[in-house]
Amino acid sequence: MNNEEKNLIYKGIPLPKEVHSAESLKYAEDFQVREDDVFVVTYPKSGTTWMQEIIPVILSDGDLTPIQTMPNWERMPWLEEMPALHLLDARPSPRGIVTHLPYRLMCSSFRQSKAKVIYVTRNPKDVLVSSFHFHSMATFLEDPGTFDEFLEKFLAGKLLFGKWCDHVRGWRSSELKGRVLYITYEEMLEDLRGAVVKFSHFLGKPLSEETIDTIVEKGCFKSMKNNTMSNYSLVPEGVFHKGKSEFLRKGVSGDWRNHFTAANEERFNSVYREQMKDADLKFPWDDN
Repeated sequence: MNNEEKNLIYKGIPLPKEVHSAESLKYAEDFQVREDDVFVVTYPKSGTTWMQEIIPVILSDGDLTPIQTMPNWERMPWLEEMPALHLLDARPSPRGIVTHLPYRLMCSSFRQSKAKVIYVTRNPKDVLVSSFHFHSMATFLEDPGTFDEFLEKFLAGKLLFGKWCDHVRGWRSSELKGRVLYITYEEMLEDLRGAVVKFSHFLGKPLSEETIDTIVEKGCFKSMKNNTMSNYSLVPEGVFHKGKSEFLRKGVSGDWRNHFTAANEERFNSVYREQMKDADLKFPWDDN
């Protein structure tokens, strides 16, 4: 299958056919949101798997069963992907749902609801590097080409789910008001316990100190990497070139420095500043 055949274009953004279909996207459009649904929203490669390890345990009041018995794509499905068709409607509340969809493409029932959102943002340079390695290993994604070529695709919004800047800015909509908690991947790395406490308060799920400690322990990178329900080792052979890269690769901040040349950094910074100049947003990486 060549690059052109691997994606479908949905309302201007490319999506991999391996996990998206006309039926799954129609389902996402018509999805009936419940008032107590919890959405974790990310641009791809910004900590989705991490959140799928933490939020289900909080929603189940500390019960570890979801992360011990269900693959992450089942315990907290992507709204726009095919498995959601068979999982979400029958699931008891509160439902945990993840999505990469831009805000503009969220269903009308979401906009009219009081469903809560946790939006995780990650340094776009690290997002780019993680995406580059993921495109190298995933047989259902376009070949990334050279790193320089991939960087230009990223900046132009020609990768999955469009431009990083558009995604981040769209989800800052004033329409969301008090329904959304914003956090960065870097904040979670620096203080995971503090992040878990924030999540539990935001979701109205008070937890004991012991339960919080357990969630932090199970949510660390090493634990996730060793959890067969989370490390994508259950994915059939042929979907990933596992010799090229691991799905859970490093889980760190700042790895972009090991990939960017000085010219890459200058080019990226120039476009990033232009795209974010009137966004009125300040992130931890903006000074670096």
